[in-house]
Amino acid sequence: MTWVDVHGNDIYYVERGQGQPLLFLHGNSSCSEAWWQQFDAFSDRYRCIAYDSVNHGHSSNSPRDAEEPDRADELEGFLAALGIERPVIAGNSMGGNTLIRWATRHPDQALALIPSGSGVAAPGQGMPPGRDPLDADTLFLPIGDSLTDGFKQAQPRMYERYLRIRSTATRLEAMRNPRRPSQKTVDERTSMADRVGAITSPMTIIVGGLDRAVEAAKRLNGLVEGSQYVEIEGAPHNVYYEAAEPYNAALSAFLARLPVAV
Repeated sequence: MTWVDVHGNDIYYVERGQGQPLLFLHGNSSCSEAWWQQFDAFSDRYRCIAYDSVNHGHSSNSPRDAEEPDRADELEGFLAALGIERPVIAGNSMGGNTLIRWATRHPDQALALIPSGSGVAAPGQGMPPGRDPLDADTLFLPIGDSLTDGFKQAQPRMYERYLRIRSTATRLEAMRNPRRPSQKTVDERTSMADRVGAITSPMTIIVGGLDRAVEAAKRLNGLVEGSQYVEIEGAPHNVYYEAAEPYNAALSAFLARLPVAV
């Protein structure tokens, strides 16, 4: 097990393979281990890396009375700590939003960007409202529409595995005592539509056809010149997990089409 200090936080990460860094960013209440199917598919060609964001997985908790740490700042700190300068970054949901905000700060720094389950909200749609604190008796975190009922029926072990790997003490503590988002995060999310047009790093947006983020993903595609859009029919919000095979195929095809193959 491996940790690294990022802005005073103890950040857990997993790593496999060698070569060009391919970094995966998990969604809200998920964790780095959820990307294991991508590690299996890409670690023979890439240095696959995924970390647990603060208040998730096996990383440390932030103080209860402080703002939630800014995820884009955290990403910058993690890349610096590992000495990664030109990453390929894939992120789902919160992770997708994080990579988009990071990319607006560094429009050409990534070799490639692959957001999924995320995009740019339409005018008048801001950050989702805060959740009520989690019941103290809850041991396995709810997942809403992140996976489908059909997946639960067809692959119960995979479904239950996802519940287990993300329901860590760190995440349970954070959900029982929600931290407020930072004003910096709110401001950058609100101004996203005005800023994403500056991104020049190659981008493919992957989204499940059942995902609530489809329209936001399409809007992002329209705002980022040269970006590509892939919609996987019948896949939910966690497209990378439930529909790993078509997600991995779309990611592999995109990377192979880059002007300089990575």
